Amino acid sequence: MDYYKILGVSKNASKEELKKAYRKKALKYHPDRNKDNKEAEEKFKQANEAYAVLSDKEKRQQYDTYGSTDFHQRFSQEDIFRNSDIGSILREFGVNFGGTGGGRGFRTSFRTSSSGGGSPFDAFFQQAGAGGGCGSRCQSGFQQQAAVKGNDLTMELPVSLNEVLSGAEKVISVGQAGQRVSVKIPAGIESGKKLRVSGKGSPSPMGGPAGDLYLLIKVQPHSVFSREKNNLIVEQRIPFSSATLGDHIKVPTLGGKHLKVKIPPGMQEKGKLRIKGKGLPDGPRGSRGDLLVKIAVQIPKKISDEQKKLLEALKETGL
Repeated sequence: MDYYKILGVSKNASKEELKKAYRKKALKYHPDRNKDNKEAEEKFKQANEAYAVLSDKEKRQQYDTYGSTDFHQRFSQEDIFRNSDIGSILREFGVNFGGTGGGRGFRTSFRTSSSGGGSPFDAFFQQAGAGGGCGSRCQSGFQQQAAVKGNDLTMELPVSLNEVLSGAEKVISVGQAGQRVSVKIPAGIESGKKLRVSGKGSPSPMGGPAGDLYLLIKVQPHSVFSREKNNLIVEQRIPFSSATLGDHIKVPTLGGKHLKVKIPPGMQEKGKLRIKGKGLPDGPRGSRGDLLVKIAVQIPKKISDEQKKLLEALKETGL
């Protein structure tokens, strides 16, 4: 994200210019003024994040130095909003939206916290309900603000073909804190699919629910088998004599067993044999695809004198 563009300021903007721009954006996209408007909610969250970074000298310097991508690898959402003065600015909006007039504010200590000890608005709500300021209408406005969801996260999840075959349960680490999350991998899943883990994304800067975690599946290459939708392909090399006369060979399966397969006489190079039901499942409860045995005729680089004589004899017969 381009924080400067989000707030509509130049890269040389002063702290006062940043605050003025943030107030304007936050007021425009505040949930109280944009009920059930997801686009406005997203812009409101972006404005909060942009101001939290650019209003902090150290974070702004890191952002300017490393750019958006590297910055977000170095700073979590908790880091971004830690010690931000967003709360004090939004309290002003609470008075305005409450419509009480009189200009009375609140001196409640307010800062975003990563300690997990409840919403950062709790102390403010208590004081508002105690007889000062904007009362229940202000509280209602802030409760809606507190419900703003945190950002969703996406990370790549490598999965083996064996895990695709049987399904699996994996434990992954999320975020800089290394939170351990257990994820169920459904059988038959494909690369490019996403798994959603509710509530394991970025925390809400306003005390609302955390975002969701999306796991982008990437099925890893296998040393023996390749995948074609729900079918598996395995290459088997056979000698020229077996391809010509026919034979029986042992073929491995992804499950670790070997099957005895008949090679018909006259088998051609790159020909395929199909073994029903030995591929990958079509979803957790779907039927399995097939195992395709791709034949490669093996041409020896060196032969014995006896083999050479026999081949020369065969050559004279037109074979």
